[in-house]
Amino acid sequence: MRIIRLGELPSRPWKNGGGVTVEYIVSPEGADLETFDWRVSRAEVATDGPFSLFAGIDRTLTITDGTGIDLVFADGAVRLLPGSAPFAFSGDVSVEGRLVAGPIHDLNVMSRRSRFAHRVERMALPAEIAPPMPGAVRFVVVLGSVAARSDGRTETLAAGDMIFVGEERVALEASTSGEALMIEMLQIQ
Repeated sequence: MRIIRLGELPSRPWKNGGGVTVEYIVSPEGADLETFDWRVSRAEVATDGPFSLFAGIDRTLTITDGTGIDLVFADGAVRLLPGSAPFAFSGDVSVEGRLVAGPIHDLNVMSRRSRFAHRVERMALPAEIAPPMPGAVRFVVVLGSVAARSDGRTETLAAGDMIFVGEERVALEASTSGEALMIEMLQIQ
């Protein structure tokens, strides 16, 4: 099991300059915002404003903490709260974010629809994570303090840390009720 610690990752400005993001992982490695096949990041949203446009990209947004955000599209709005299901939308469409009451953090998963598809799922802990299917890549982002066990090794994870799930099963346990987000990338044949 490979662990990516949120606290060790550098931050960088959003594509539109309106905020800051922390990139967990991108493929291919070293790709920028115009050339990635898929990307997983976390952002702090502190003010209302437009989302960056990403042509040809499918996005899924999940609120990890804060009070919530309204995503305002041309044909209506969607309110995302902590605990809401991950919300998928096209990076091609204009959307404005309006905070419900104060800053939020979100997990943003993006994939280039001509090459990859992705899914994001909230899961209650404890849970056991199976290895991904052939051709898929699987990650888990924990939303609280969690113990992760795999192949006789135990690691303590903090909120926001990510596990790259390889060929081994990973057992996750929280000291109190906990939650995690499972992310899967699947290459389109």
